[in-house]
Amino acid sequence: MAKEETLVSGMSGRYAQALFELAKESKTTDQVAADLASFRALLAESSDLVRFVKSPVFTAEEQVAALGAVLTKAGIAGHAAKFLKLVATKRRLFAIEDMIAGYERLYDASRGVSRAEVTVAEPLKDSHVETLKSALVAVAGSQSVEVAIKVDPSILGGLIVKLGSRMVDSSLKTKLNLIRTRMKEVG
Repeated sequence: MAKEETLVSGMSGRYAQALFELAKESKTTDQVAADLASFRALLAESSDLVRFVKSPVFTAEEQVAALGAVLTKAGIAGHAAKFLKLVATKRRLFAIEDMIAGYERLYDASRGVSRAEVTVAEPLKDSHVETLKSALVAVAGSQSVEVAIKVDPSILGGLIVKLGSRMVDSSLKTKLNLIRTRMKEVG
């Protein structure tokens, strides 16, 4: 429990912790994680939904009613749907993204999974992705690492790796900028 408490904090963390404990007791952590991921995807797709969630203009009753329709249409039910409606009732829907992120951290920790974001200049071959995952597992000290790879040609070469709160930027762009800065200091 102590390790889980350090993964989440604040109001959003308390909500995430409560949902995770409930899901763990009812053995529905996988389903709740999938439903929350679906809701997060809905938020990513709809700026109107984001405005609705963050707006203090709507009453709790209006938010619960509208949210019920959205959840039904999206096929989100069970503990996740009840949780989202509770959050709306308590006027805390503005922080739902942080609550979902907190739940995901707890869920990942319970499964021994770490998440990494890797930015590369061009797409990686499957063999390179597997090698990268193996190296990140060793660094993270977890059972597995889920890697999200983003291609950004502007970094020119190398990698930018974000693993938890750590970040390593070994991109060619950053190295060239460092050299440029040092040359300005000398000249």
